[in-house]
Amino acid sequence: METEVYLQAKDCEKLTGIPAATWRYWAHIGAGPASFKLGRRRVWRKSVILAWIDEQEAATVRGGVA
Repeated sequence: METEVYLQAKDCEKLTGIPAATWRYWAHIGAGPASFKLGRRRVWRKSVILAWIDEQEAATVRGGVA
């Protein structure tokens, strides 16, 4: 069984290059990949982030809907 990895905004920034402030803003307005509170911290599941990246790529490849 594989253990899920939980990322904070700064970790999402390291993974994607998208600023941590953007991740926090998206969470605030309900945009971007799903996040939730784990204790007092806002976290994202790494698997959800990777799936979201795949969706972004698929939507923007030649012939995709941008």
